[in-house]
Amino acid sequence: MRIVLVGPPGAGKGTQAAFLAQNLSIPHISTGDLFRANISKQTELGKLAKSYMDKGELVPDEVTIAMAKDRMEQPDAEHGFLLDGFPRNVSQAEALDVTLQEESMNLDAVLDLEVPEEEVVKRIAGRRICRNDSAHVFHVTYKKPKQEGVCDVCGGELYQRDDDSEETVRKRLEVYHTQTEPIIDYYKAQGLVVTISALGPVEEVTTRAMEALKREDDDK
Repeated sequence: MRIVLVGPPGAGKGTQAAFLAQNLSIPHISTGDLFRANISKQTELGKLAKSYMDKGELVPDEVTIAMAKDRMEQPDAEHGFLLDGFPRNVSQAEALDVTLQEESMNLDAVLDLEVPEEEVVKRIAGRRICRNDSAHVFHVTYKKPKQEGVCDVCGGELYQRDDDSEETVRKRLEVYHTQTEPIIDYYKAQGLVVTISALGPVEEVTTRAMEALKREDDDK
Protein backbone atom coordinates (compact mmCIF):
# COMPACT_ATOMS: atom_id res chain seq x y z
CA MET A 1 0.00 0.00 0.00
CA ARG A 2 1.04 3.59 -0.65
CA ILE A 3 -0.14 5.74 2.23
CA VAL A 4 0.14 9.36 3.34
CA LEU A 5 -0.19 9.94 7.10
CA VAL A 6 -1.55 13.30 8.26
CA GLY A 7 -2.55 14.79 11.59
CA PRO A 8 -1.79 17.73 13.87
CA PRO A 9 1.32 17.98 16.06
CA GLY A 10 0.88 15.66 19.05
CA ALA A 11 -1.33 13.19 17.17
CA GLY A 12 1.32 10.48 17.48
CA LYS A 13 2.14 10.30 13.77
CA GLY A 14 5.72 9.14 14.26
CA THR A 15 4.73 6.36 16.64
CA GLN A 16 1.84 5.18 14.49
CA ALA A 17 3.90 5.41 11.31
CA ALA A 18 6.53 3.07 12.74
CA PHE A 19 3.94 0.49 13.86
CA LEU A 20 1.90 0.67 10.65
CA ALA A 21 4.94 0.41 8.40
CA GLN A 22 6.07 -2.68 10.32
CA ASN A 23 2.62 -4.29 10.17
CA LEU A 24 2.28 -3.56 6.45
CA SER A 25 5.91 -4.46 5.62
CA ILE A 26 6.55 -1.15 3.87
CA PRO A 27 9.17 1.54 4.59
CA HIS A 28 8.31 4.50 6.81
CA ILE A 29 9.48 7.62 4.97
CA SER A 30 9.58 10.69 7.21
CA THR A 31 10.63 14.15 6.10
CA GLY A 32 12.91 14.51 9.12
CA ASP A 33 14.74 11.26 8.31
CA LEU A 34 15.07 12.29 4.65
CA PHE A 35 16.69 15.59 5.58
CA ARG A 36 19.03 14.02 8.14
CA ALA A 37 20.08 11.22 5.75
CA ASN A 38 20.76 13.54 2.82
CA ILE A 39 22.66 16.05 4.95
CA SER A 40 24.66 13.30 6.68
CA LYS A 41 25.60 11.69 3.35
CA GLN A 42 26.33 15.13 1.88
CA THR A 43 24.24 14.43 -1.21
CA GLU A 44 23.65 17.32 -3.61
CA LEU A 45 20.11 17.65 -2.27
CA GLY A 46 21.40 17.51 1.29
CA LYS A 47 23.93 20.28 0.64
CA LEU A 48 21.22 22.37 -1.00
CA ALA A 49 18.80 21.85 1.90
CA LYS A 50 21.52 22.69 4.45
CA SER A 51 22.35 25.93 2.64
CA TYR A 52 18.79 27.14 3.29
CA MET A 53 18.65 25.78 6.84
CA ASP A 54 21.95 27.45 7.77
CA LYS A 55 20.43 30.79 6.77
CA GLY A 56 17.33 30.07 8.86
CA GLU A 57 15.19 29.81 5.73
CA LEU A 58 12.58 27.23 4.81
CA VAL A 59 13.76 24.55 2.42
CA PRO A 60 11.90 25.08 -0.91
CA ASP A 61 9.21 22.57 -1.84
CA GLU A 62 11.11 21.40 -4.91
CA VAL A 63 14.06 20.24 -2.77
CA THR A 64 11.81 18.33 -0.35
CA ILE A 65 9.91 16.80 -3.27
CA ALA A 66 13.14 15.72 -4.97
CA MET A 67 14.31 14.00 -1.76
CA ALA A 68 10.97 12.20 -1.37
CA LYS A 69 10.99 11.13 -5.03
CA ASP A 70 14.49 9.70 -4.70
CA ARG A 71 13.49 7.76 -1.57
CA MET A 72 10.28 6.38 -3.11
CA GLU A 73 12.32 5.01 -6.03
CA GLN A 74 14.47 2.83 -3.75
CA PRO A 75 13.98 -0.98 -4.08
CA ASP A 76 12.41 -1.42 -0.62
CA ALA A 77 9.59 0.97 -1.60
CA GLU A 78 8.67 -0.96 -4.74
CA HIS A 79 5.54 -2.46 -3.18
CA GLY A 80 4.51 0.53 -1.11
CA PHE A 81 5.52 3.13 1.45
CA LEU A 82 4.14 5.27 4.24
CA LEU A 83 4.82 9.01 3.95
CA ASP A 84 5.00 10.90 7.24
CA GLY A 85 5.43 14.70 7.16
CA PHE A 86 5.13 14.88 3.38
CA PRO A 87 3.22 16.34 1.63
CA ARG A 88 3.01 19.28 4.02
CA ASN A 89 0.90 21.56 1.82
CA VAL A 90 -1.32 21.42 -1.27
CA SER A 91 1.46 22.32 -3.70
CA GLN A 92 3.52 19.38 -2.40
CA ALA A 93 0.46 17.12 -2.70
CA GLU A 94 0.00 18.19 -6.32
CA ALA A 95 3.69 17.57 -7.02
CA LEU A 96 3.44 14.13 -5.40
CA ASP A 97 0.52 13.28 -7.68
CA VAL A 98 2.58 14.24 -10.72
CA THR A 99 5.55 12.18 -9.51
CA LEU A 100 3.38 9.11 -8.89
CA GLN A 101 1.66 9.46 -12.28
CA GLU A 102 5.06 9.60 -13.98
CA GLU A 103 5.91 6.27 -12.31
CA SER A 104 2.44 4.80 -13.12
CA MET A 105 1.64 4.65 -9.40
CA ASN A 106 -1.10 6.02 -7.20
CA LEU A 107 -1.87 6.49 -3.52
CA ASP A 108 -4.10 3.92 -1.84
CA ALA A 109 -5.12 5.97 1.19
CA VAL A 110 -4.53 9.13 3.19
CA LEU A 111 -4.82 8.28 6.88
CA ASP A 112 -6.00 11.27 8.90
CA LEU A 113 -5.30 11.00 12.64
CA GLU A 114 -7.93 13.09 14.37
CA VAL A 115 -7.26 14.62 17.80
CA PRO A 116 -9.16 17.48 19.52
CA GLU A 117 -7.08 20.65 19.73
CA GLU A 118 -7.17 20.86 23.52
CA GLU A 119 -5.92 17.27 23.75
CA VAL A 120 -2.98 18.19 21.49
CA VAL A 121 -2.11 21.11 23.79
CA LYS A 122 -2.42 18.86 26.85
CA ARG A 123 -0.22 16.15 25.31
CA ILE A 124 2.61 18.41 24.20
CA ALA A 125 2.57 21.11 26.90
CA GLY A 126 2.57 18.41 29.59
CA ARG A 127 5.82 16.80 28.41
CA ARG A 128 8.86 16.99 30.65
CA ILE A 129 12.34 16.01 29.45
CA CYS A 130 15.36 14.93 31.50
CA ARG A 131 18.29 17.35 31.20
CA ASN A 132 20.75 14.44 31.46
CA ASP A 133 19.15 12.30 28.74
CA SER A 134 16.46 13.56 26.34
CA ALA A 135 15.31 9.96 25.81
CA HIS A 136 13.86 10.03 29.34
CA VAL A 137 10.46 11.62 28.77
CA PHE A 138 7.68 12.07 31.33
CA HIS A 139 4.27 13.76 31.36
CA VAL A 140 2.50 15.72 34.08
CA THR A 141 -0.71 13.74 33.45
CA TYR A 142 0.02 10.55 31.52
CA LYS A 143 3.43 9.50 32.87
CA LYS A 144 4.13 11.26 36.14
CA PRO A 145 7.59 10.88 37.69
CA LYS A 146 7.68 9.45 41.22
CA GLN A 147 9.06 12.76 42.44
CA GLU A 148 7.93 15.97 40.75
CA GLY A 149 10.66 17.49 38.59
CA VAL A 150 13.03 14.53 39.00
CA CYS A 151 13.80 11.81 36.43
CA ASP A 152 12.92 8.30 37.67
CA VAL A 153 15.77 6.81 35.63
CA CYS A 154 18.82 8.90 36.53
CA GLY A 155 17.68 11.56 39.01
CA GLY A 156 18.22 14.36 36.52
CA GLU A 157 16.16 17.56 36.46
CA LEU A 158 13.00 17.44 34.36
CA TYR A 159 12.17 20.52 32.31
CA GLN A 160 9.75 21.75 29.64
CA ARG A 161 11.32 22.49 26.25
CA ASP A 162 10.62 25.96 24.86
CA ASP A 163 8.85 24.49 21.82
CA ASP A 164 6.56 22.49 24.13
CA SER A 165 5.09 25.58 25.81
CA GLU A 166 1.35 26.10 25.36
CA GLU A 167 1.91 29.32 23.39
CA THR A 168 4.27 27.60 20.96
CA VAL A 169 1.99 24.57 20.59
CA ARG A 170 -0.93 26.81 19.66
CA LYS A 171 1.24 28.59 17.08
CA ARG A 172 2.25 25.21 15.61
CA LEU A 173 -1.43 24.27 15.42
CA GLU A 174 -2.18 27.52 13.55
CA VAL A 175 0.51 26.62 11.00
CA TYR A 176 -0.96 23.12 10.67
CA HIS A 177 -4.50 24.46 10.13
CA THR A 178 -3.28 27.00 7.56
CA GLN A 179 -0.73 24.98 5.61
CA THR A 180 -1.27 21.24 6.08
CA GLU A 181 -4.94 20.72 6.89
CA PRO A 182 -6.06 21.86 3.39
CA ILE A 183 -4.46 18.71 1.92
CA ILE A 184 -7.19 16.69 3.65
CA ASP A 185 -9.84 18.39 1.50
CA TYR A 186 -7.57 17.99 -1.53
CA TYR A 187 -7.40 14.24 -0.99
CA LYS A 188 -11.07 13.96 0.02
CA ALA A 189 -11.91 15.13 -3.49
CA GLN A 190 -10.02 12.05 -4.71
CA GLY A 191 -11.84 9.74 -2.29
CA LEU A 192 -8.64 8.79 -0.49
CA VAL A 193 -9.12 10.07 3.07
CA VAL A 194 -9.63 7.62 5.94
CA THR A 195 -10.18 9.42 9.25
CA ILE A 196 -9.70 7.69 12.60
CA SER A 197 -9.58 8.88 16.19
CA ALA A 198 -6.04 9.01 17.59
CA LEU A 199 -7.30 9.01 21.18
CA GLY A 200 -6.55 6.07 23.45
CA PRO A 201 -3.62 3.68 23.96
CA VAL A 202 -1.09 3.43 21.10
CA GLU A 203 -1.98 -0.22 20.38
CA GLU A 204 -5.69 0.61 20.09
CA VAL A 205 -5.01 3.43 17.64
CA THR A 206 -2.80 1.12 15.54
CA THR A 207 -5.52 -1.56 15.46
CA ARG A 208 -8.11 1.07 14.51
CA ALA A 209 -5.86 2.31 11.69
CA MET A 210 -5.11 -1.18 10.35
CA GLU A 211 -8.82 -2.07 10.28
CA ALA A 212 -9.69 1.19 8.51
CA LEU A 213 -6.95 0.68 5.92
CA LYS A 214 -8.06 -2.92 5.33
CA ARG A 215 -11.65 -1.77 4.73
CA GLU A 216 -10.38 0.88 2.32
CA ASP A 217 -8.27 -1.70 0.48
CA ASP A 218 -11.17 -4.20 0.34
CA ASP A 219 -13.48 -1.54 -1.13
CA LYS A 220 -11.16 -0.98 -4.10
